[in-house]
Amino acid sequence: MSDDLKIQKDAIRAEAKRARRLLSLNAGQQERLCNNFFNNIDIGKNTVIGAYYPINRELDPISLVDILIDKGANIALPVIEKDSRILKFAHWHSGVELECGKHYIPQPKINDNTLWLEPDIFLIPLLAFDRRGYRLGYGGGYYDATIVYYRQKKDIIATGLAYAKQACLFNLPVEDHDVKMDWIITEQSALRF
Repeated sequence: MSDDLKIQKDAIRAEAKRARRLLSLNAGQQERLCNNFFNNIDIGKNTVIGAYYPINRELDPISLVDILIDKGANIALPVIEKDSRILKFAHWHSGVELECGKHYIPQPKINDNTLWLEPDIFLIPLLAFDRRGYRLGYGGGYYDATIVYYRQKKDIIATGLAYAKQACLFNLPVEDHDVKMDWIITEQSALRF
């Protein structure tokens, strides 16, 4: 990455983090977000959803996850493994204890009984997104590498979950490794790319 591009992305990240601290959804907006998801993305019984547990004011997907579970989906949360950019996904439900993983991200407690799953649909947090379907994350590249990996294995749907106010009015700076989302779902709309 060029120094100019890094400086540009870091500046946008800092502003997006600041702005996101002010955002939240009320119950009606959460319901609209869920409707926007289910009106556009088909969920079959036993569909594996790679979800996330929210940190740092990320859009909270738990209401959506609860409905997905009611529809028969299997939920898995990401686990960062040492020396790998590709996330693994551990099965999670209310009976599975969470622990603090790398970067203080909650993940299922890993033991000999951990069930590893391969997601069909990914729910992906973000700091900002643009009208082309690119997202700005924290800069680790984990989701980009993971989406590329799974797209080589099978058909998946990469879905960014965002507050509508996280939309940028300009194109985000993009590098070769940055991956476009298939969908970005907000409380106001479902955008397909």
